[in-house]
Amino acid sequence: MKNKLFLDTNVMLDLLGERVPFYDSVAKIATLADKGDINIFVSALSYSKVNYFLVKFEDAEKAKEQLRKFKTISNISGIDELIIEKGLNSSFKDFEDSLQYFSALKSNCSIFITRNAKDFKEADIPVMTAEEYLVSIR
Repeated sequence: MKNKLFLDTNVMLDLLGERVPFYDSVAKIATLADKGDINIFVSALSYSKVNYFLVKFEDAEKAKEQLRKFKTISNISGIDELIIEKGLNSSFKDFEDSLQYFSALKSNCSIFITRNAKDFKEADIPVMTAEEYLVSIR
């Protein structure tokens, strides 16, 4: 069975914004998804947040094109009333982190990829960086 990875917003932005030094490892994960070796998920919320940052550095149409391409290799995990409720009643310090985490669980993801693992100490699934994930599958 293929791994189902949930990419936190910061990881999606690392990829689409080609942010050094994080880009290379997440680009390898994107390649695995493009080949069909893994499934990657992101929350619907991440699309608007990533677009907000991308258009600060490039043309709005180019940013949308990057998001369109990314959508072809990823799955979108929705945020609904139950996720909002869980987030509001969770012990997460950051509300957005709680929404990301509960979206990952809703999509039955087996691994949560982020650069802020310290924010997900209570997670019931493994939380790691893109680099840590790549090391784990070697």
